[in-house]
Amino acid sequence: MSRYWSAVVNGLTPYVPGEQPKIDNLVKLNTNEHPYGPSPKALAAIREATGDGLRLYPDPNADALKSALAQRFGVQAKQVFVGNGSDEVLAHAFQALLKHERELWFPDISYSFYPVYCGLYGVAQRQIPLADDFTIRVEDYLPQGDGPGEKAGAIIFPNPNAPTGRLLALEAVERIVAANPDAVVLVDEAYVDFGGESAIALVDQYPNLLVVHTFSKSRSLAGLRVGYAIGHPELIEGLERVKNSFNSYPLDRLALAGAVASVEDEAFFQASCQQVIATRETLVAQLQQLGFEVLPSGANFVFARHPARDGAELAAALRARAIIVRHFKAARIDQFLRITIGTDSQCATLVQALGEILAD
Repeated sequence: MSRYWSAVVNGLTPYVPGEQPKIDNLVKLNTNEHPYGPSPKALAAIREATGDGLRLYPDPNADALKSALAQRFGVQAKQVFVGNGSDEVLAHAFQALLKHERELWFPDISYSFYPVYCGLYGVAQRQIPLADDFTIRVEDYLPQGDGPGEKAGAIIFPNPNAPTGRLLALEAVERIVAANPDAVVLVDEAYVDFGGESAIALVDQYPNLLVVHTFSKSRSLAGLRVGYAIGHPELIEGLERVKNSFNSYPLDRLALAGAVASVEDEAFFQASCQQVIATRETLVAQLQQLGFEVLPSGANFVFARHPARDGAELAAALRARAIIVRHFKAARIDQFLRITIGTDSQCATLVQALGEILAD
């Protein structure tokens, strides 16, 4: 603690990202990175963009990327916002759209950046408990009246949720959006491409809906830091006003080139997502054979616990074998391991190690 810190900094509990360890022959299954790499066309576009043009500023409006995303999703370019990773997009949304006198509602077990942003930006919050089976209950997000605390100022939730991986059907998402016409509902779809149905299909019908995506997961471009939001033009204008008051050049030339090429390579995108889904289903079956309870997952990870073994001990035993998974020291989920879907070979190594650990 420093005497030079502001009161805001003194009160913050920062987000803790997944570990990036430097261990030889590591099987890294802790940060939900895509195991198969980005589109070769994206890599070629990045190489081509590396040259004399780097002395020039990038396009501050990212028009080429917005146009590519608009075409893919059947929306207008003015309905698309892009930023330096979905975390920056979310940060701008907290400032521009989610900060109101009424509380922001979100699940108690969810992306742990949400309460961090609430602290950073002074957003009143209400964390709503998940059901016993770790699902989001739609009824908990419906207005109960007009009195204090009975209506949300705004709502945010991931779909699929993280770290549980549980997916909310599009019809359920629509119920929440339709029931809260006076509140922005932000659906954080970082993992939706691994088995869910995107709420982008609803944005033209509901002006209060904002959907946020990332290139870090299903497009295997975590190192580029590209994220985007799609919604009503008025919501996008609010995000643009904040962005242009903070950093008018959030995406560099390499990121823009790689992202556009990735969007245009639809065949590679679909095939790589299906490959992850197939590996996930195999891993789920193998974990269940070892006695694990595995929550239904629509993401590129699974959330699993063993009824006879402590979660922290399992994570430590795997680490001793150079296999890294994510363990959360949090109420209700401290017995679970979040396991990223790696390659078939990596998952086989994990299953073999768990079998040996459980046999000890």
